[in-house]
Amino acid sequence: MTFEARELSPDRSVRDLFGAELRRHRELVGMSLRRLSDVVNYSKSQLARIEAAESLPYDDLPTKLDACFGTGELFARLHTLAKREPFPGKYRRVIGEIESRATVIEEYASATIPGLLQTRELAEESLRFGNPYASEAEVEALVEARIDRQALLDRPKPPRCWFILDEAVLRRPVGEPEVMRQQLSALIEAGTKPHLTLQVLPFAAGGHAEAGGSLMFYTLPHQPLTAYEEGSHSGTIIENQSDVAIRRENYDLLRAMALSPRDSEAMIRVAMEDWTPCEPPLT
Repeated sequence: MTFEARELSPDRSVRDLFGAELRRHRELVGMSLRRLSDVVNYSKSQLARIEAAESLPYDDLPTKLDACFGTGELFARLHTLAKREPFPGKYRRVIGEIESRATVIEEYASATIPGLLQTRELAEESLRFGNPYASEAEVEALVEARIDRQALLDRPKPPRCWFILDEAVLRRPVGEPEVMRQQLSALIEAGTKPHLTLQVLPFAAGGHAEAGGSLMFYTLPHQPLTAYEEGSHSGTIIENQSDVAIRRENYDLLRAMALSPRDSEAMIRVAMEDWTPCEPPLT
């Protein structure tokens, strides 16, 4: 099978620029990914992901690239800037351009607490799982970026928000039990905000069309409804209105299948008890 290089977008982010410069200098000297992998002691697949801006390189690679291509400190400097970016380029449009301007945000989460509702402790645990090779500084930057997003919920005129949480996100442990207990307590508090509605989709509701991922809708002023689907390592913006309408129908069905806000709070409180440490027996 012939390997086809992916199209790059160097103007999208510093991470993308790093990948584009890597490919440009590699091709200037006529070096294949396989040959470069031997020189810098990285696998071909790792280098391909870095070129495509799907992965940030480890701290040792930029220096190796500068030595290999004779580029001074080009890659070292790009890497320093890329690590400061709170979101990869593929998420920047959703976070920076769409979510920040939305007047209505609706989300179904099947596997984890939505980022807009996460406590700092759960965000840190989640981001460590999702970025196992990231340095402490990188994880901290990602945590700060996630927490900063939540400021839009406390604006003088916040967006109207509707969250449907699969029961699994209440039951799956992320970090220590105390992290989960505090997170569920935060959910209960969030549910008291007048502009935010929280529902739980119980296991008893059975199967449905959106199982396995997250689905979001953004209502922006004077624009058609935008949908966004996200998996563990990728996200897709959906603007074709026929495709949006199909997912809108799926979401409305989930809303009908979910518990009422009051019953949802009751289920969260029950789940919260499961994460409360038991008192030691009296002796």
